[in-house]
Amino acid sequence: MSATFVLVLAFAIGIVSGMRSLTAPAVTAWAAHRNWLNLAGTRLAFMGSTAAVAIFTVLAIVELIVDKLPGTPSRTAPVGLIARLVLGALAGASVGVSAGQSPAPGAILGAAGGLLGAFAGYQWRTELVKALKVPDFVIALVEDAMAIGAALFIVSRH
Repeated sequence: MSATFVLVLAFAIGIVSGMRSLTAPAVTAWAAHRNWLNLAGTRLAFMGSTAAVAIFTVLAIVELIVDKLPGTPSRTAPVGLIARLVLGALAGASVGVSAGQSPAPGAILGAAGGLLGAFAGYQWRTELVKALKVPDFVIALVEDAMAIGAALFIVSRH
């Protein structure tokens, strides 16, 4: 696999993190656990542990539920945005390292993808709700499915 393609995947998993901050690391942890991503012997090997899979999965499920609640802050608010950057960096670094690259480029591109995914996802969701005149909940479910599907597609490319 070419280095450029790996970096594109790292950026793409970051975009997923921008959409749903914990989906990217949860799917990445599952991929490492199932040996789709080879993180053995690296600093990111913990991502394949049963504990990481359990923690990220539970947190991702909680996020999917909390996202639908009316009082949930915007993903572009500082705390949510920082989480998307950090978790995008983690997922991006995992994708990069699994292809034998240094963690830094994957982390940087994962964080950049997280930033883009947060703002683009917010814009897309709010505009779609207005244009289709449907409840936000409906578009949120579509966004959930897109984030999960995209993350699975990305980690299965190795």
